[in-house]
Amino acid sequence: VLTLCCEACKKVIFHVPSELEADTLVGRVDLKECLQSADFISSSDGNFKILEDGSVYTTSAVSLSAEKKTFSILLKDIQEHVQKKIHVSLVEEEKKKTRHARDTVLKRTKRRWGPIPSVMIENSLGPFPLQIQQVQSDTAQNYTIYYSASGPGIDQDPKGLFYIERETGNIFATRAVDREQYPSFQIICFATTPDGYSPEVPLVHTIRIEDDNDNAPYFTQDLFEFSVPENSKPGVVVGRVTAEDRDEPYTLHTTLKYRIVSQNPPVTPAFSLHGDTGVIAVLLPQLDRELVSSYTLLVEVRDMAGQPFGLCTTGTAVIRIEDTNDNAPSFKQIQYETRVEENRVNVEILRVSVVDLDEPGSPGSGAVYEIIRGNDDRSFEITTDKNTNEGVLCVVKGLDYESAKQRILVIAVNNEAPYMLAPHSQQLSQSTSSVTVHVLDMDEGPVFKPCHLRIDVKECEEIGTNIGRYIAEDPETGNSEGICYRIAPGQCNWISIDEKSGAVRTIKVLDRDVGEMRQGQCNITVLAIDRNGKTGTGTIQVVIQPGNKNYPRITKTDYIMCRDRKPICLTAQDGDQSPYSTPFVYRITDRSLASSWKITRHNDNSVYLSPKGDIPFGIYDIPVSVTDNGGKVGENYIKVNYCDCVTPTDCLRERVLGGQNVTLGIWAILAMILGSLLLLLILITICGCCGSGVMHRHVTDDCANHNLIISNTEAPGEEVMDHNIIPLQNTCDQGGYGIKTGDQQTFEMVKGRGHTLESVKGGGHQTLGSVKEGGGGQPVMDTCRYSYSEWHNFTHPRLGEKVHLCRQDEEQKHSEDYLLSYNYEGKGSLAGSVGCCSDQHEEEALDFLDQLEPKFRTLAETCVKR
Repeated sequence: VLTLCCEACKKVIFHVPSELEADTLVGRVDLKECLQSADFISSSDGNFKILEDGSVYTTSAVSLSAEKKTFSILLKDIQEHVQKKIHVSLVEEEKKKTRHARDTVLKRTKRRWGPIPSVMIENSLGPFPLQIQQVQSDTAQNYTIYYSASGPGIDQDPKGLFYIERETGNIFATRAVDREQYPSFQIICFATTPDGYSPEVPLVHTIRIEDDNDNAPYFTQDLFEFSVPENSKPGVVVGRVTAEDRDEPYTLHTTLKYRIVSQNPPVTPAFSLHGDTGVIAVLLPQLDRELVSSYTLLVEVRDMAGQPFGLCTTGTAVIRIEDTNDNAPSFKQIQYETRVEENRVNVEILRVSVVDLDEPGSPGSGAVYEIIRGNDDRSFEITTDKNTNEGVLCVVKGLDYESAKQRILVIAVNNEAPYMLAPHSQQLSQSTSSVTVHVLDMDEGPVFKPCHLRIDVKECEEIGTNIGRYIAEDPETGNSEGICYRIAPGQCNWISIDEKSGAVRTIKVLDRDVGEMRQGQCNITVLAIDRNGKTGTGTIQVVIQPGNKNYPRITKTDYIMCRDRKPICLTAQDGDQSPYSTPFVYRITDRSLASSWKITRHNDNSVYLSPKGDIPFGIYDIPVSVTDNGGKVGENYIKVNYCDCVTPTDCLRERVLGGQNVTLGIWAILAMILGSLLLLLILITICGCCGSGVMHRHVTDDCANHNLIISNTEAPGEEVMDHNIIPLQNTCDQGGYGIKTGDQQTFEMVKGRGHTLESVKGGGHQTLGSVKEGGGGQPVMDTCRYSYSEWHNFTHPRLGEKVHLCRQDEEQKHSEDYLLSYNYEGKGSLAGSVGCCSDQHEEEALDFLDQLEPKFRTLAETCVKR
């Protein structure tokens, strides 16, 4: 058989012999190129069948009476609703040429050890055992061959279904087979000689069970349930019923057809069923849920493409019609009447009901009521009772019989869901109903008009000020006679109301910043009582308007101004609110200071203060007045320390260190001088103790070095030789010298370390000390100490003179010459002061050496190493 490959879906040509036997393979068609997924494959000619892989077999003997025979292959995709055809042409093949005698003819001998697969009909009736195939070996011509087989159906489950004759190789079936259980068997055949030799390779032989239509199709569900909205258009898909068949797929045995057998209720058919796909669609143009709420369909599925001899099964499909709001609600009555007492509130006065044909409980039947006329003051309200779907009419604001004896309301109703107009129907108008409400007269208490009164009062009004009047009327008489007023207990106690006239007065000074007035207002409930004891209530809202009760003041009054004379920003605050606060007006009230200082505006509450020109350093107290927008003036004193500094912190540091720099009085100077004398006497006494006990002036150099410091030596190892040095009176046996250099006299005595007595006058400096000096080229060593009498003779007249001068000078100028104040030179030293008034009492206070800063510590370590 020759197969010609052609393009699918167009035309396929097979060259075949003129005579074809049954079950002969004609050729193979590529179905995938035409339709990727074909659910149904059939042939237009019953003499041919097409398998799933595209193989074309003859079902009976075919003879080509003409040179050409044609038929079609039909492909269907049920899911995608696609159908395609392949045209097949059978052409008789050309006859072979007659070979010449000299041509070499190659002849192939057919082997019988490889037969084609065996086929056994499913559910075959026998007779059994039934021969289905024979296998033979070509070696049987030369040897005695015994045949055997193994595999499923022989020595494996299902055992004993097949067997093979030992001598002949015939394969027999012993009973019928169900294809759905065993679609095929693969057995292995062996050919051996009596002595066990195997001249042939074991043969794998396939036995295929050909399907028989022995299974009826069945639905995948016992009951199919669908729903569709009412008034759906024809062609709307409702759902799909599905069935299956256990027979061999892609054959007529599994080609199914669907149809509707019956419909309940038996009215005009409302739905259609697609025969191939099982899709149910709307057929009737008007589905009305109010007429038929659901349909029950009896559907049938049949195999063999629906042919009468096919097997069939029936199933049930229930289609429920969903409700849409195609019926408008309507009132059962078009008029209602009811009664209510005046001043009653939150009371039910009437229930109304409607008729709606839509499904109860659905949004299409849920009623929504509204009052469309007669409720301008919103005294009525209507709601829906969800349980009964009734409209409940209530009074939410008290009605007044004197104002209206009856009220007429118009009520309308709609549904929760929007109305959907049914096909071929007219739009309905909204249903309405009128309600007449009769108001019953009742004896009621006084009524304030208005019920809420606002009174604006200025802050800080005097006690007893009349700020308004609040009265009520009797609804029965229309006047205020016989009504008395009082404020309900527990209310704001800032105002009172006259019991008879209703006049409102203050009983305290109203202050927005105190108590319950912090919010700027106070609500007061007032009671009105008539002769019958009926009571009415009203509310007075007292609103306190801001007043001008606070003076503006400058928040900061102490400033430091450095030499750059940067302006100072002054800012004032006022506890009052607008319009009694900003903008502020600043003014320097002192004329003399106003000539040297000026104020420059910055914003509404701030100004800049700066000097007009060069002014001396010092502290200035500048009076500045601040006037608010209401005219209140606040006096402030601004203290400006005009300091010779770069930054204000420098000036603050000088103020801290120099805070003790005050002018000393006469007695203070005298006390300091006497203290110095006492210290000097103590030093002389200590120095005298270093002697031998007898009044000798000769001492060792070592003792002198511990008590006397040479003050005129600037470098070690150099002796001072100056012709201006005048020797003092010699009081030492071995030569001690006083020193006088120009007009400078110096006496200095040191005990231990750090105790010094200095007397200074102008540029003169006097010190009593011990001096090493060479005279005439010969060094002279002073090894004595001065006696007490010599010190006394030297210092007494001079101290007396200085004390006398200090007493005569009231301005204390001499004291300034003798007592010099030290300026601030930085952070204090741990070594203490070196001044004349030093309070250093420890002889060897060297603890500060352990706390030196890093730079000095490095210097000390370097010196130690040297």
